[in-house]
Amino acid sequence: MSDLVTFGETMLRLSPPDNERLETTVEFEVRAAGAESNVAIAADRLGATATWLSKVPETPLGRRAVGELRQYGIETDVVWSHRGRQGTYYLERGGKPRGTNVVYDRENAAITTAEAREFDIDRIQDARVFFTTGITPALSSTLRETTMNMLKAAKQGGTTTAFDFNYRRKLWSPEEAEQTMTKLFPGIDVLVIAARDAQNVLGFEGDPRQLAHKLGSQHNFTTVVVTCGADGAVGWHDGVVHEQDVYETETVSQIGTGDAFTGAFIARRLHGEDIPTALEYAAATAALKRTIPGDVALVTKDEVDAVIAEGGTAVSR
Repeated sequence: MSDLVTFGETMLRLSPPDNERLETTVEFEVRAAGAESNVAIAADRLGATATWLSKVPETPLGRRAVGELRQYGIETDVVWSHRGRQGTYYLERGGKPRGTNVVYDRENAAITTAEAREFDIDRIQDARVFFTTGITPALSSTLRETTMNMLKAAKQGGTTTAFDFNYRRKLWSPEEAEQTMTKLFPGIDVLVIAARDAQNVLGFEGDPRQLAHKLGSQHNFTTVVVTCGADGAVGWHDGVVHEQDVYETETVSQIGTGDAFTGAFIARRLHGEDIPTALEYAAATAALKRTIPGDVALVTKDEVDAVIAEGGTAVSR
């Protein structure tokens, strides 16, 4: 039995070396990359046993993705499919003014046909937390229903449900996302959401503290975490808002920072830490992730403890 079970797609990320262009590169670095598996790995590194669920093509590329995740120490429970393909994305790095460009190639991926009945629901109901993100229902109409059914099954089994809103404009419009996500909200206990998404997709107004209060009270979440980029994060729980600053870091790769934050937060809550302490661990893990290439937070708890000991502030109001 795992503390945490996550569900979603993991792609293969192909990146040209250094700042080369996609159209001229002659080689790619390949890494597994997916929000839900990233969260599982971060949580596992911070002391919570984790399992990742997904539907994956029975192909060399599918086996490549699953094999890499297993190397990180999490358990994988996948439905192997002879239909659909392995999703990929291409990451082209560039400094200002070019910036970083992401090109998705995930249409008709095997995960888009996944249905709740294909999975061992007991795994979800035996876990302490079930987690997925807003990326999953954005991928297909089938996955919208599957996400709903899995959240319902978790709640019926007494499992706490956690959800990262994780809006991706390349996948769907704000209107589509708002309509779908709000239907999922009754099945969610813990919501993680970026302040910009609460404002631009859900139409909430106010500063991060107000956003957290409004979301928590209007949708009956147990906990709401609003992330604010360089301005840190706030966590709402039992009517109290806790603020957490970011930790100073030298950025090597920002991809996966939010997943590292969420995975660490869930892990420390599973270990009985209060909201301010869980936010400290989340922020410190996110800072460490920014020093690591790839999508995965390959950190240790000792390293995170050291970052926290070096300084940072949290405020409750």
